[in-house]
Amino acid sequence: MKTEHAPTIQRADYRPLAWTVESIDLHFKLDPDATLVTSRMVCARNPAAVDEGPILLWGEALERISLKVDDAALPAEAVREADGVLQIDAAGERAVVEVVTRIDPRANTTLSGLYLSNGGFFTQCEAEGFRRITYFPDRPDVMARYTVTLEADRAECPVLLSNGNLLEQGELPGGRHFAKWEDPFPKPSYLFALVAAKLVALERTVTTASGREVLLQVWVEEGNLDRSEHAMDSLIHSMRWDEETFGLELDLDRFMIVAVGDFNMGAMENKGLNIFNTKFILAKPDTATDVDYENVESVVAHEYFHNWTGNRVTCRDWFQLTLKEGLTVFRDQQFSADMLARVAGEAAGPAGAASARAVKRIDDVRVLRAAQFAEDGGPMAHPIRPDSYQEINNFYTATVYEKGAEVIRMLHTLLGPEGFRNGMDLYFSYHDGQAVTCDDFVEALSEANGVDLDQFMRWYEQAGTPRVSARGEWDAATGSYTLTLAQRTPPTPGQPEKQPLVIPVAVGLIGPDGRDRALRLEGESQAGAGTRVLALTEAEQRFRFTGLDAEPVPSLLRGFSAPVILELDEDDARLAFRMAHDADPFNRWDAAQRYAERVILGLAGGQAGAVPEAFIAAFRALLNNPALDPAFRAQAASLPTESYLLERMAPADPAALRAALVLTMRTLGGVLAEHWLRLVESMHVPGPYRYHPADAGRRALGNLALRYLAAAGDARGLAAASARYAAATNMTERFGALAALVQSASPAREPALAAFHERYRGDALVLDKWFALQAGAWRWDDAAAPTLARVRALLSDAAFSLSNPNKVYALLGTFFRANAAEFHAADGSGHAFWAEQVIELDRKNPQVAARMARALENWRHYTPALQASIRPQLERVLAAPGLSADVQEIVGKALA
Repeated sequence: MKTEHAPTIQRADYRPLAWTVESIDLHFKLDPDATLVTSRMVCARNPAAVDEGPILLWGEALERISLKVDDAALPAEAVREADGVLQIDAAGERAVVEVVTRIDPRANTTLSGLYLSNGGFFTQCEAEGFRRITYFPDRPDVMARYTVTLEADRAECPVLLSNGNLLEQGELPGGRHFAKWEDPFPKPSYLFALVAAKLVALERTVTTASGREVLLQVWVEEGNLDRSEHAMDSLIHSMRWDEETFGLELDLDRFMIVAVGDFNMGAMENKGLNIFNTKFILAKPDTATDVDYENVESVVAHEYFHNWTGNRVTCRDWFQLTLKEGLTVFRDQQFSADMLARVAGEAAGPAGAASARAVKRIDDVRVLRAAQFAEDGGPMAHPIRPDSYQEINNFYTATVYEKGAEVIRMLHTLLGPEGFRNGMDLYFSYHDGQAVTCDDFVEALSEANGVDLDQFMRWYEQAGTPRVSARGEWDAATGSYTLTLAQRTPPTPGQPEKQPLVIPVAVGLIGPDGRDRALRLEGESQAGAGTRVLALTEAEQRFRFTGLDAEPVPSLLRGFSAPVILELDEDDARLAFRMAHDADPFNRWDAAQRYAERVILGLAGGQAGAVPEAFIAAFRALLNNPALDPAFRAQAASLPTESYLLERMAPADPAALRAALVLTMRTLGGVLAEHWLRLVESMHVPGPYRYHPADAGRRALGNLALRYLAAAGDARGLAAASARYAAATNMTERFGALAALVQSASPAREPALAAFHERYRGDALVLDKWFALQAGAWRWDDAAAPTLARVRALLSDAAFSLSNPNKVYALLGTFFRANAAEFHAADGSGHAFWAEQVIELDRKNPQVAARMARALENWRHYTPALQASIRPQLERVLAAPGLSADVQEIVGKALA
């Protein structure tokens, strides 16, 4: 456990250590209760250090057995330990430090460092887990070469893995065996990994672009080998894409992926030995949905891409986290879009490819708006490169990842694909094998393209979601249209004043006939394409387009060209027009979202008593447009997320919003019932399951149709859902039908839930879906019991464990984050339950507890009555004895 009052770490205080480590030899005698770790480090004075000083080694939850320097014990006055840091006085330019420690993997419920999962040994060292294994200068700027020897009981742990290449293996007395690994590349300690367990591997040998043969392995528990094929295919596709798109090749002779059921994160990019949450590896048609398949492909790609953007070039310090995460999220988003477009294009040509890319972009923006915009508006708001933190684990955030990716996307937009690639090439040529900063990355892009990106760096420095307001003026006499754009970023904690950013605004102008007009800015001799990217760099700028034949309808921020909130006055008729005609598919979807937001928030605010006919008509036209493929229509017909809508309310009233959403769903489900019923039948995909964008789109639209029909209580729709559940041949259809029944007042939902549990009672990942579905259930019958009662009951289910992060995220995370009206019940029961669970979780796993704690960080955004209920529970958590620094930082900032 961290100290009760963790100090605040400041980015401005960074200093290179006086001593670094050139190489480290680790020897593990693995034992569930008493693992012995012998570390032998070759330390050297750091020429980059400003001052001389002692060797600094961090350690946490360790029992130190012995310590030697240059094979000799040290006098007591030469060694000091305070606040988890071992200080060793050493003379000369080099010193060999040997330290022996003992650790207890079985007792390590934090899942940070070395721990047990289902009898096997696994590690998680990012961000500061290596110090729970042995004493070490556990910072990302200390890069050393590792040699690792593992000893374990052969019967219990027949597979012994670590980073790099296998040097030798053999038998030891007493039924034990060993394996020795060497990583040829220097790496920071957070990329160290070991695995010792009962596993089996799917293997393939592939040839890289340069002609080298490399071995790929996906290691899983026995019985899961038939669920690892998709992960292997995804790994190979990722390798090929990185070779083709960025010229980056796998640099090891072996690349390994290991799946483990107990893991705090989604996955970890340890050099050559990626460790994954089983959720993002295991997939087969009967247990995984289309979305699961997409997520496996995306996360496998993300971790593989880290081999260069994160491993070969890593972060100087943890403030630079977005250097690797934002860049790599952008890369995995581009990869997924390319994969979807390639497959869709083969089936439906360029239009299909464009639609597939748009659907992927919509998915990414939904996540950004739902999670990151809320973060930017709360007490934890921070730039993508924070200036301070108390616990670094709390900064693995949507801002660092998703907004960080949007910042990279803007650079890609401003520089163009070729300019961006040139900048990436220069970045690797300058910094391969180094620990660097965000400034180093942007400077490489600047130098490669001969552009000044100093103002752009404000995206790295300023928190908050910018607001871009737009207004247009039509001059019929001159055939010109003047677009005025203005930007402002609201104050955030610690940043009351904001400076103008560089904001790329992709613009199109739509004529009365629904077609894009060619765009010519004043002073240009020729008109350009139908979409132009304008660089908004000042507080307000005007752009005058000439040569137009009629007043246009502006289509702004096409493709969501910047992570901003667009403030544009559009009446219902104009939104409906763009829903029908906007050539940019993202903006066509966004017009539907803006229209739905206006309707739902109007209902929630009591401005109207019914869903407007005009909205229903526009919704019907979009839903039935044969020119739009099913995947896009499924996105367009899905209402804005509840979390996003709550952020748009002032103050947020979850009960009123839920009532408005229920009314909207019931109305659209009932009025358009015949359309939904036709879609249920026409979107059914016959034959064996395949993971394919076209099939996934059809299944998504068919499941959405069932959802609307069930919400309306349509007897035919409910019968169709029950029939689909019984006849389903894959998880996407089965779970889609079950979700429709659960999100309704149908009496068939309980038997369906029971049948689902019986069928999958031995499958932990599938039961996570079962937990989440119930935790997220709305009440469609006023007489129904509160969802909290069901959640409490499920805590006692034999399949639930508070020690398993996946279970916690599925049940508690879903209830706290995705069921606002039930969580924020007027009687405060949900808030008291939250405090109870966060305190209990903090005793086991502070990282997971902190993630649950964040559900109430924006409590001041809610109604006064809810604030009065929430505050005492926040204070209750903050006053809990032995509270971790992880939770203390979240709750403390929420209350501050």
